[in-house]
Amino acid sequence: MGADQALGLMNQLLWTAAMVAAPVLAACLAIGLLISILQVATQLQEMTLSYVPKLFVAALVMVAFGGWMIHQITQFAVHAITLIPTLG
Repeated sequence: MGADQALGLMNQLLWTAAMVAAPVLAACLAIGLLISILQVATQLQEMTLSYVPKLFVAALVMVAFGGWMIHQITQFAVHAITLIPTLG
């Protein structure tokens, strides 16, 4: 495997990881921002108030996008495995 092929595979790996993680991270970021605004407006500084909604939203997003996430990861794995015979 040449350096360019290895770097291309690493680039594809990082993009796949970013695409798979993006829905969960974006949803948690949005709900975290809303909870922070609510806490500032009400002056309620309870630590658990920010964790429970983020956990709930992350679980919902994973249920909603789980099939797509697994499909993306599987496509990358199949592509990487099919490259094995060409390495020699």
